[in-house]
Amino acid sequence: MTLKWLFRDRMLAIGISIFALIVIAMLIGPFFVPNDPLEMSMSQRLQSPSFEYPLGTDFFGRCIFSRLIEGAKITFGLAAIVLVAALCIGVPVGLLSGYIGGRVDAIFMRLVDGLIAFPDFILAIAIAGFLGPNLTNVIIAIVVVKWVSYARVVRSCVLAEKEKDYVVAARLNGSSTSKIIVKHLTPHVISQIAILASLDLGKIILIISSLSYLGIGAQPPTPEWGAMLNDARPYFQTMPSLMLYPGLAIMLVVLSCNLIGDGLRESFDIKK
Repeated sequence: MTLKWLFRDRMLAIGISIFALIVIAMLIGPFFVPNDPLEMSMSQRLQSPSFEYPLGTDFFGRCIFSRLIEGAKITFGLAAIVLVAALCIGVPVGLLSGYIGGRVDAIFMRLVDGLIAFPDFILAIAIAGFLGPNLTNVIIAIVVVKWVSYARVVRSCVLAEKEKDYVVAARLNGSSTSKIIVKHLTPHVISQIAILASLDLGKIILIISSLSYLGIGAQPPTPEWGAMLNDARPYFQTMPSLMLYPGLAIMLVVLSCNLIGDGLRESFDIKK
């Protein structure tokens, strides 16, 4: 896979560029503005942008830019954990369910059907609310609702591949089930997993921020983007920038993930 291949699609190139800029800002931002995102100074509250505070300060005198950068680390870190956990559960389930079939497939798919019957966000709110308001429970709640999509997609791919000649030949040659799944079937689902994961990353970040905005996720003074939106609500009319900055950050990340996902889908389209 070359850079030329990645950037031949305009939307994919734009998505990768936006995402890369956000990651670069997240990594190098603290070196330019070394303010403590949790340090409060009531004498500096609600300040306009300045050299010391590039985006101003909030109602507790905390540096908004530092909190955005630290919030990016928290939000991206949580989303990465959720995504990896969902992949580790959903992909093996989909592979086993699709290839083995029978009772194994029936059990897994009934569980998947039961979870997918509810909207992701509503089910995540219910689970997180039941477990209690903290980030660990948010991770558990989102993983529970997200692994099912990977299981269904992978199962569909395996069902389409397992009766093809190369898989039948592998079985006739005495290859074990695990070898067939790992060596022959897994490479055929990687592209679909990559597309779904890139689209899902934006959705996961949106769910994390939404749960924090509702008070179920990150708790004050944690500088998570959704929590920052929630904290800034009382000041929306007097200082709307307090909500504008984290809102734009969420929008740009979700937009870049969607552009990357759509671009990958176009690039992997074998019919083109």
